[in-house]
Amino acid sequence: MLTNETSASPDVGMFSLLAAAELQDHLMTVTNDLERLQRLVDDTGEALSNHFFAASGQIQGLIAQFQEQGEDTRQIDCLNAVMAEITGAITALQFQDMVTQLIAHTSQRLRNCSDQLARDTFGSDEDGEAVVEIAPLRPNPVTQDEMDAGSIELF
Repeated sequence: MLTNETSASPDVGMFSLLAAAELQDHLMTVTNDLERLQRLVDDTGEALSNHFFAASGQIQGLIAQFQEQGEDTRQIDCLNAVMAEITGAITALQFQDMVTQLIAHTSQRLRNCSDQLARDTFGSDEDGEAVVEIAPLRPNPVTQDEMDAGSIELF
């Protein structure tokens, strides 16, 4: 009976190593996906900001021109309303900052889990003990879960 238990032990251990390696691969894949998502969010946020600021500048120029020419106040009021909408859109772009913080935080946590899994499962190799990235100290870098005007918190 001892022989059966002893022979079953390496199979169980081998399965654990394979499962740990597969889990580590999945964690690293997710981390890489989050990094790609981060780049997409950054690029999109920058493009939107550039377009909104350009439109804002053009509208401000039109408002100044209409005021100089003594145009009908209804046209100026209309442009001011459009300007308010653009300002709201620019404010909403601060969502990018929150997304950036959450993605970085999540990536750091996943990398920490992957590193710990590798260190605890595989131990040290010829290079020595595996380096484990430090886990974030705070549980969540962003306390907001909605976007209301005037409620934006940037860090």
